[in-house]
Amino acid sequence: MTDRYARQTVLPEVGPGGQACLGRASVVVVGAGGLGCALLPYLAAAGVGRLDIVDHDRVEESNLHRQPLYRMSDLGQPKALAARAALTALNPAVRVEAHLVRLAPDNAASFIDACDVVIDAADSFAVTYVLSDACERAGKPLVSASVLGLRGYVGAFCGGGPGYRAVFPELPPGAGSCADAGVLGTAVAVIGTLQAHFTLGLLLGWQPPVLGRLIHVDFRSLHVGGFSFTGAQAGAALELPFIAPGEVAPSDIVIDLRELEEAPQSPFPQALRLGVEALESAQHHFAPEPRIVLCCRSGVRAWRAARALEAQGHRNLALIALGA
Repeated sequence: MTDRYARQTVLPEVGPGGQACLGRASVVVVGAGGLGCALLPYLAAAGVGRLDIVDHDRVEESNLHRQPLYRMSDLGQPKALAARAALTALNPAVRVEAHLVRLAPDNAASFIDACDVVIDAADSFAVTYVLSDACERAGKPLVSASVLGLRGYVGAFCGGGPGYRAVFPELPPGAGSCADAGVLGTAVAVIGTLQAHFTLGLLLGWQPPVLGRLIHVDFRSLHVGGFSFTGAQAGAALELPFIAPGEVAPSDIVIDLRELEEAPQSPFPQALRLGVEALESAQHHFAPEPRIVLCCRSGVRAWRAARALEAQGHRNLALIALGA
């Protein structure tokens, strides 16, 4: 064994056996933005054998304050490719694969099936629920995190423990973004490195287990909290699935909730163009049989509309997050 891992191998929590375990491990990281840039170098430096990076985005100058894995010379480049180059330069012994695609309900399983741990670093509600559902089906642990403004959290879900829906059964009524609400780079870095720490704990099988634990941090007040959710169970509320656009059937009633100014054309020619408020006030009535598919950019409005339709007696509902 080289000197590269000497300082961590001497730890009784790692040891030569644990280091060999890390070298055999495979981790899928969805998102190479702020969280991904914080966690990826530490996983590569620790000697995790294979890292698969799933990200469809490109490097922009506004990313650089919280994504120091990239340089000015990377502007315009796919993040997954730029991240692979930086990580390979850091540790050539680690195999890094770049996947320039958007994580979606119809491709999640293909990334998850062969890995040991899945990391949700996309900071997208829709992606989190898609990954949690897929990880529950596959029995794979999921390390998910989110940061907005000066608050963030990280938790380890699925893999035999409760899924994300058991802890967060509902989306918030509105969803902020880093562009709107702002975010501090140091806050992203702390939460991202905590994701890497959780992942190493899962791969090394630490006891007490990392699975079923959540840590939240308020970086303004410097308050750190957390709790165990090992006994959490999904509630009685209807489970709203996210589906891919290609999974829409001809018999579905499709409702595009975006304003015409936001999206002049819908990817579904048959879609009704209605706002969330119109559905919440029951201004429109639909037959009970066909599935109703609700679409918006992030999935938040679709979730709100689905809950309103559920209250009106509809049970066959699905959501689509169309992205930016």
